[in-house]
Amino acid sequence: MPRITAIIPARYGSTRFPGKPLHLIAGQSLIERVWRRCQACQHLDRVLIATDDPRILHAAQAFGAEAVLTSPDHPSGTDRLAEAAAHDPAATHFINVQGDEPTISPALIDELAQRLAADPGIAMITAVHPLHDLAQQRDPNIVKAVLDARGRALYFSRSPLPYLRQPQPDLPAWRHMGIYGYTRAFLQQFVAWPPSPLERGEGLEQLRALENGAAIHCVVTPHDSPGIDTPEQAAAMEQQLLQSAAPPA
Repeated sequence: MPRITAIIPARYGSTRFPGKPLHLIAGQSLIERVWRRCQACQHLDRVLIATDDPRILHAAQAFGAEAVLTSPDHPSGTDRLAEAAAHDPAATHFINVQGDEPTISPALIDELAQRLAADPGIAMITAVHPLHDLAQQRDPNIVKAVLDARGRALYFSRSPLPYLRQPQPDLPAWRHMGIYGYTRAFLQQFVAWPPSPLERGEGLEQLRALENGAAIHCVVTPHDSPGIDTPEQAAAMEQQLLQSAAPPA
């Protein structure tokens, strides 16, 4: 029987937003909000927080989460997740949930978990969202993806992707969402590869898989869940959450 564990990597030392996982948004820390979204899932057997800092570890344990302390030297969230996976030897599949997306859809997490566990031909899976805004297509903070006819990733980039020499109205643009799923065997293979040139150049860990010839299956979802990278984005998210929770006038 498949056993699926979600792991939320949480690093304290963000360059643009130090201590980001512990930042309060409408009364709850960012990491707690993400953990609670995972708790609402129907197809996860376990949820772990993997962090490099005792402050996050203790905060997570205080709100009831399982948390493990990992090395501060991992080059990516997936490498941190792989260390944490050793704490759950019974798990067959893992979902990597970004620790800075407080509105991540539990339904999307469940969909990736189900697809991954049901199809032995899928070793790695992620999600993409339709991208219509031209300014977002040009924004290097938003990762773009192009897919093949079978729904597998061809490439990811911070640059506009693809470059259109001629208008193609039937060619969709995709925003990559930073959620991943892996089989245990593929996760172990992924971290055995050194960070690749494309990965280092773009700053995108999923390119390590593509550069080594692995297939990344992509689920197209209507659910969007913007990440929090700066204090200004956290403030905007707080206002959004407070407004959505306010009773109608």
